[in-house]
Amino acid sequence: MVLRAETKYSHSVTAATDAVIDGTAEVAVPQYRLTTILIVWAAAALPMAALGWIVAPAVARDPAHPGFERLGVLTIGLVWQFALVVLMLRREAGSLRWSTLRARLWLTLPRPPELRSSRAGLWWWLVPVALVTAAFELLARGTINRLWTSIFPFLAEPAALSMRTALETPEARAQLVGAWGAWILFLVSSVFNSVLGEELLFRGLLLPRMAGAFGRIDWLANGVLFGLYHLHQPWGMLGSMITGAFCFALPTRYFRCAWFGVVAHSGQSIYLAMAILGLVLGFG
Repeated sequence: MVLRAETKYSHSVTAATDAVIDGTAEVAVPQYRLTTILIVWAAAALPMAALGWIVAPAVARDPAHPGFERLGVLTIGLVWQFALVVLMLRREAGSLRWSTLRARLWLTLPRPPELRSSRAGLWWWLVPVALVTAAFELLARGTINRLWTSIFPFLAEPAALSMRTALETPEARAQLVGAWGAWILFLVSSVFNSVLGEELLFRGLLLPRMAGAFGRIDWLANGVLFGLYHLHQPWGMLGSMITGAFCFALPTRYFRCAWFGVVAHSGQSIYLAMAILGLVLGFG
């Protein structure tokens, strides 16, 4: 009932007048109540936690070292997030036409608040956004994760779940030679992680609908929720809050364009995809 009432509620919220431009048509993005935001968050976070901590060990050949089985199981959760976005938008808009969806998901040209129309030249801002994200991931993420787990040691990453540690062993590297299935699985997981799953849900669906509940700090609240969503890998929650807020949500909010979050989020996936491809080709 709460979800069903949102579109009516949205137009009474001052922040709901923050609309997006799709060509010449202005589409008012409905605002969610806090209850609905938390329901959508739980619908994404709880299945991922169950898949990562319960299902993956149950289906793995070696329950103590789930490896790529865990990646495959978590991919199912990411696909579910895409389905959740589709279901929410179908209820909201009554249509799944691309012309309708792209405006409601901010998958349009960038348009800062001071401009009345979109400008293609603003795409150049993707470069510094991507570079800042990459710098954080390479230079600060490890330190942030260690700080987080020093405060909450029970959230530390189990050695058996570390993909990086597993890939560093000669045995694992040898097994990946010619393992094209593992590389394809990683590509599929990456697409649903940084494009169709997490980004579409958090920056495409939720962020444009959070101003009614959080006002001008909707981008910060979005980042916090994104970090807390990582129940399936809690050792990275603080780092995910920082990147989710400052690298993904803030530029997405400022430019009214979810592609900024997608591009920034995709950098790590592209790097890992190339690294795993090298191992599959036997360059490890």
